[in-house]
Amino acid sequence: MIQGTASHVGKSIITAGLCRIFAEEGYKVAPFKSQNMSLNSFVTESGAEIARAQELQARAAGIKPSSFMNPVLLKPKDEGKCEVILLGKSIGDFSAQDYFQKIYGKALCVIRESLQKLSEEFELVIIEGAGSPAEVNLRRWDLCNMKVAQIADAPVLLVADIDRGGALASLVGTLALLTWKERERIKGFIINKFRGDFELLKSALTFLQERTGKKVVGVLPYFESLYLDEEDTLRDFSSFEGEVAVIRLPYLSNFTDFDPLQQVTSLKWVGKPEELDGVKIIIIPGTRNTIKDLRWIGERGFAEKIREKAGEGVAILGICGGYQMLGEKIFDLEGIESDMKKIEGLSLLPVVTYFRRRKITSQVRAEVVKDIPLFPGLRGKELYGYEIHAGRVEIKAQTAPLLFKRGENLVPDGAVSKKGTIFGTHLHGLFHNPEVISALMRYLGENPCDYNYQELVEESLSKLAQSMRENLDIEYIYSLLGVK
Repeated sequence: MIQGTASHVGKSIITAGLCRIFAEEGYKVAPFKSQNMSLNSFVTESGAEIARAQELQARAAGIKPSSFMNPVLLKPKDEGKCEVILLGKSIGDFSAQDYFQKIYGKALCVIRESLQKLSEEFELVIIEGAGSPAEVNLRRWDLCNMKVAQIADAPVLLVADIDRGGALASLVGTLALLTWKERERIKGFIINKFRGDFELLKSALTFLQERTGKKVVGVLPYFESLYLDEEDTLRDFSSFEGEVAVIRLPYLSNFTDFDPLQQVTSLKWVGKPEELDGVKIIIIPGTRNTIKDLRWIGERGFAEKIREKAGEGVAILGICGGYQMLGEKIFDLEGIESDMKKIEGLSLLPVVTYFRRRKITSQVRAEVVKDIPLFPGLRGKELYGYEIHAGRVEIKAQTAPLLFKRGENLVPDGAVSKKGTIFGTHLHGLFHNPEVISALMRYLGENPCDYNYQELVEESLSKLAQSMRENLDIEYIYSLLGVK
């Protein structure tokens, strides 16, 4: 099990790297994270919703992702509540108190069953912890760290991020706050994200081992994981100049949709309406609370600015919740997202949205059946992605540009404005299709690039595994697992 001294120290990436190393050695290996809190989710072939980090780890292991790899997913909402997803299906919104009192026991059973299922199917399971195991106020309700290590009887490696500073204190302090049995379970430390002079670090490593009696398993150099989904943090790719702007919504979700796009063009993440001046494309991304973000857009002055730019011919793209905002109205008659029964949209597309309690979660193949001027040359192509939404969109007086293939079912999706410069769709992962990137580059007047994001992800995983082989005591890790 890989645990950390804090969030964002690199647990997800190190877990993915170990999955790739063992897979390359011929082992049947699977990732596991008992409970993940993330707004970046993925949909499996069976329609289960899991965190994207576990999808990446499954890819590193060379296997298909399943809900057993992330049996509990928490998606933060407003007013201190989270949507709780068990084994890929939503069971409702709960406050922290309600979750601990009403769901904790059920979640623990699901975690045990999932871990047992993976243990029966695979030779090795690499478990990722969450946050820090030293949160003494949450120890009673632990579902992520030492509780899971105990259930799995797993040796633990503790990771610290030296790039942010205080790594030695974090390791020593974390160890000090654990119980005696928990300290016994920790079999070594990994220092992550190092970019200094290793000779200057040696004395610190000696001190660390002497002070704690724990082995330093290795020091990993800073790895620029541009093509890997690293935990639930929006990378700072933003620039003051750029032809493409993404509105940074308060409840922004699935921002990994734009990782491929950020590699080929200057992308602005904007929080003020005036920052939209001078751009050629405005993107309204997905959101965990469409209605509240739509109100925020109006209150901040974005709505007026977006309509102004649309009138000037600037292209507008809406994805999932952003697509629904571009319509005429959104109805929430069942109070799924708010107590507002109806809210006016931006009225830039002829669609109306109705929220339903049952979410649609599905992988899809999407055939482009109509010209989309924002993406010239895509008609007739088949795109791949997934959809996660509670809203049902009614398209008025036109043919949808996309035809979703959900298994055997064909479902129209998306809408294009009369002038063709405004387009919306529920398709997450749109820019992970190389032909979409090339089409957008053509729209921007640039030469289409030979750019395959999925291939770059695979290359990055292999490079990550090689870096870990070179800088970790792999033999020691194998000895902990009892394998050669």
